[in-house]
Amino acid sequence: MNLRGRNKVDPSFNMSSMTDIVFLLLIFFMLTSTLVTVSAIDVLLPKAGGKTENSTSVAVTITKKSVFYIDKTKVSAARLERKLLEKVGADKKKTVVIRGDQNVPYKNVMKVIDIANKNKLKMILAVKGK
Repeated sequence: MNLRGRNKVDPSFNMSSMTDIVFLLLIFFMLTSTLVTVSAIDVLLPKAGGKTENSTSVAVTITKKSVFYIDKTKVSAARLERKLLEKVGADKKKTVVIRGDQNVPYKNVMKVIDIANKNKLKMILAVKGK
Protein backbone atom coordinates (compact mmCIF):
# COMPACT_ATOMS: atom_id res chain seq x y z
CA MET A 1 0.00 0.00 0.00
CA ASN A 2 1.49 3.37 -1.12
CA LEU A 3 0.75 6.13 1.48
CA ARG A 4 3.06 8.87 0.16
CA GLY A 5 1.48 12.16 -0.94
CA ARG A 6 1.13 12.84 -4.62
CA ASN A 7 1.78 16.62 -4.48
CA LYS A 8 5.34 17.68 -3.80
CA VAL A 9 6.08 21.26 -2.68
CA ASP A 10 8.75 23.06 -4.68
CA PRO A 11 11.04 24.85 -2.15
CA SER A 12 12.54 27.32 -4.68
CA PHE A 13 11.53 31.01 -4.74
CA ASN A 14 11.71 33.29 -7.77
CA MET A 15 13.47 36.55 -6.81
CA SER A 16 13.20 38.33 -10.17
CA SER A 17 10.03 40.25 -9.27
CA MET A 18 11.55 41.37 -5.96
CA THR A 19 14.71 42.67 -7.64
CA ASP A 20 12.60 44.54 -10.21
CA ILE A 21 10.71 46.34 -7.44
CA VAL A 22 13.91 47.23 -5.55
CA PHE A 23 15.50 48.50 -8.76
CA LEU A 24 12.49 50.71 -9.55
CA LEU A 25 12.46 52.12 -6.01
CA LEU A 26 16.17 52.88 -6.25
CA ILE A 27 15.65 54.79 -9.50
CA PHE A 28 12.68 56.68 -8.05
CA PHE A 29 14.57 57.85 -4.95
CA MET A 30 17.68 58.79 -6.94
CA LEU A 31 15.62 60.96 -9.29
CA THR A 32 13.55 62.66 -6.59
CA SER A 33 16.53 63.39 -4.33
CA THR A 34 18.20 65.46 -7.06
CA LEU A 35 15.12 67.68 -7.38
CA VAL A 36 15.09 68.81 -3.74
CA THR A 37 16.34 72.37 -3.09
CA VAL A 38 16.46 74.18 0.24
CA SER A 39 15.86 77.69 -1.04
CA ALA A 40 15.77 79.58 -4.32
CA ILE A 41 17.89 82.52 -3.11
CA ASP A 42 21.29 82.25 -4.82
CA VAL A 43 24.21 82.51 -2.40
CA LEU A 44 27.70 81.03 -2.51
CA LEU A 45 28.07 78.85 0.57
CA PRO A 46 31.44 78.14 2.20
CA LYS A 47 32.78 74.61 1.65
CA ALA A 48 32.89 71.90 4.32
CA GLY A 49 32.44 68.14 4.65
CA GLY A 50 29.32 66.33 5.84
CA LYS A 51 25.66 66.73 4.97
CA THR A 52 22.53 67.37 7.00
CA GLU A 53 18.96 67.40 5.75
CA ASN A 54 15.95 68.31 7.84
CA SER A 55 12.41 68.46 6.53
CA THR A 56 11.11 70.56 9.43
CA SER A 57 13.35 73.57 9.01
CA VAL A 58 13.21 77.31 8.43
CA ALA A 59 15.91 78.73 6.15
CA VAL A 60 17.45 82.10 7.01
CA THR A 61 19.45 83.30 4.01
CA ILE A 62 21.92 86.21 4.15
CA THR A 63 23.09 87.56 0.79
CA LYS A 64 26.48 89.19 0.24
CA LYS A 65 24.74 92.60 0.35
CA SER A 66 23.56 91.75 3.90
CA VAL A 67 19.90 91.27 2.95
CA PHE A 68 18.03 88.78 5.18
CA TYR A 69 15.46 86.29 3.84
CA ILE A 70 13.30 83.85 5.77
CA ASP A 71 12.16 81.10 3.38
CA LYS A 72 12.30 83.34 0.27
CA THR A 73 10.63 86.29 2.08
CA LYS A 74 12.75 89.44 2.43
CA VAL A 75 12.96 90.64 6.05
CA SER A 76 14.58 93.72 7.53
CA ALA A 77 17.30 93.23 10.15
CA ALA A 78 15.17 94.98 12.78
CA ARG A 79 12.23 92.58 12.30
CA LEU A 80 14.31 89.44 11.86
CA GLU A 81 13.76 88.00 15.35
CA ARG A 82 10.00 88.59 15.40
CA LYS A 83 9.48 87.15 11.89
CA LEU A 84 11.69 84.15 12.64
CA LEU A 85 9.74 83.33 15.82
CA GLU A 86 6.46 83.67 13.91
CA LYS A 87 7.74 81.26 11.26
CA VAL A 88 9.05 78.71 13.78
CA GLY A 89 5.85 78.77 15.84
CA ALA A 90 5.16 78.05 19.47
CA ASP A 91 6.45 74.45 19.54
CA LYS A 92 10.01 75.52 18.56
CA LYS A 93 10.73 72.07 17.12
CA LYS A 94 11.77 73.43 13.73
CA THR A 95 15.46 73.82 12.98
CA VAL A 96 16.86 77.13 11.75
CA VAL A 97 19.13 76.62 8.73
CA ILE A 98 21.53 79.57 8.43
CA ARG A 99 22.55 80.05 4.78
CA GLY A 100 25.07 82.88 4.72
CA ASP A 101 26.99 83.86 1.59
CA GLN A 102 30.72 83.19 1.89
CA ASN A 103 31.47 86.93 1.62
CA VAL A 104 28.86 88.13 4.11
CA PRO A 105 30.16 89.99 7.21
CA TYR A 106 30.54 87.70 10.20
CA LYS A 107 28.41 89.97 12.40
CA ASN A 108 25.31 89.24 10.28
CA VAL A 109 25.68 85.49 10.73
CA MET A 110 26.26 86.00 14.44
CA LYS A 111 23.06 88.05 14.65
CA VAL A 112 21.03 85.02 13.50
CA ILE A 113 22.98 82.69 15.81
CA ASP A 114 22.33 85.00 18.77
CA ILE A 115 18.60 85.08 17.99
CA ALA A 116 18.52 81.27 17.84
CA ASN A 117 20.49 80.89 21.08
CA LYS A 118 18.40 83.46 22.94
CA ASN A 119 15.17 81.68 21.96
CA LYS A 120 16.62 78.16 22.43
CA LEU A 121 16.15 77.13 18.79
CA LYS A 122 18.08 74.36 17.09
CA MET A 123 20.25 75.66 14.26
CA ILE A 124 22.38 74.40 11.42
CA LEU A 125 25.00 76.35 9.50
CA ALA A 126 24.58 75.43 5.82
CA VAL A 127 27.73 74.88 3.77
CA LYS A 128 28.46 73.62 0.27
CA GLY A 129 29.70 70.04 0.04
CA LYS A 130 33.22 69.33 -1.21
